[in-house]
Amino acid sequence: MLAVGGWADPYRDTVPRLLEHLDAPVRGLIGPWSHQYPDRGLPPGPAIGFLQETLRWWDHWLKDEPTGVMDEPLLRAWINDPVPPATSYETMPGRWVGEDTWPSPSVSWDARPLGGPAAEPVIVRSPLHTGLDAGRFFPFGNATDLPPDQREEDGRSRCFDSAPLTERVEILGRPRVRLRLDSATPRAHVIARVCDVAPDGSSTLVTRGVLNLMSRHGREKAVEWEPGTYEDVEFELNATGYAFPPGHRVRVAVSDAYWPWVWPHGERGHLTVRPGESALLLPVRDPGADAGRPPIVFEEPEQAPPLPVTVDAPAEPRPERTVTHDVATGEWVLDVDPNYGGSRTYPDGLRYEESARETYRIRSDDPLSAVASSRWTIRLRRDGWDAEIRTATELRATAEEFIMDSSIEARANGETVATRTWHRTTPRTSA
Repeated sequence: MLAVGGWADPYRDTVPRLLEHLDAPVRGLIGPWSHQYPDRGLPPGPAIGFLQETLRWWDHWLKDEPTGVMDEPLLRAWINDPVPPATSYETMPGRWVGEDTWPSPSVSWDARPLGGPAAEPVIVRSPLHTGLDAGRFFPFGNATDLPPDQREEDGRSRCFDSAPLTERVEILGRPRVRLRLDSATPRAHVIARVCDVAPDGSSTLVTRGVLNLMSRHGREKAVEWEPGTYEDVEFELNATGYAFPPGHRVRVAVSDAYWPWVWPHGERGHLTVRPGESALLLPVRDPGADAGRPPIVFEEPEQAPPLPVTVDAPAEPRPERTVTHDVATGEWVLDVDPNYGGSRTYPDGLRYEESARETYRIRSDDPLSAVASSRWTIRLRRDGWDAEIRTATELRATAEEFIMDSSIEARANGETVATRTWHRTTPRTSA
């Protein structure tokens, strides 16, 4: 198996898991990319000759040709160099590294306590709109996909900063967070983000992770918390390859909300964390691990000539991502245009039009105010016929159940020919 991922893609954790557990011939490749093919050149780059890589793979396994793919390192990974926070990068600075085994002996755990032995417990009670600066769950190379400067999110979290680093620290793998904590409610979440804090205070998201405390003993069973009881919980963050430079600080930001990525539990509560008994565990890569290894290089991207498709810009372009706040009610609204489709005409005359809008609402202090809605329209037409599909979905919740209302409408030549609606409820067993 050739397992390929990107640091800006939510599927990135799959690659190291396969390398560690798959009992079959396997190689891994992780670049800086989003949820796009590595040869397309969409942000963040750099792009590589991915078609040539796949051709080498298939020629080896299907034709028994000596392409050398199994002589490559088990894992080829891109290490991102530090950059100021931004929602899009044309190209990420960094370099390729190779590992012949995974887990690798060149990566060791560095435990960094969140506080000294005498540190007092701290309360974590984040506004429920914490997470609005998470970025897009599936980045596709658009201008607003990646997380912006995390200073506002950090202000809604409890932050634990290291001293300024005296040397470059490279990490490769899945960091872990170990917390000694108590929950004021039987059900709660804990979210940890690791950020690179520059001397000017800007905060770049490096990685993050979420634990539903109901699943702290494993996903196969849900166990409510007993308020007033401290426990040790440990959970993995997303895999990453990143280099912290000298003079920067490593920040661990802990929150109990991350909307809209994480649906809030029905009861408002808070966490109490003991910093002196909590730690960040970083997978630090040996800076001498590349000594004597030939550089990892790829061919330039190659692609077939694109179809002569005419793309029409919208008459009134809409912003991809906006956040509004009603000060009187405390409601926050995230409005997203996924920017999947637009309008385009193909060489055979087929015209394809697609539009979508996703809206996420929540009040800062009321978990039952959370509402997520999505509306999509897809239209295909040419001379003589016109077909259109419209869908709408809304998800909300009470303390006992999730409530989903959905509808679909099919139209032909401007007239409705079929409709259907659904109303579903699902008990909140552990969410």
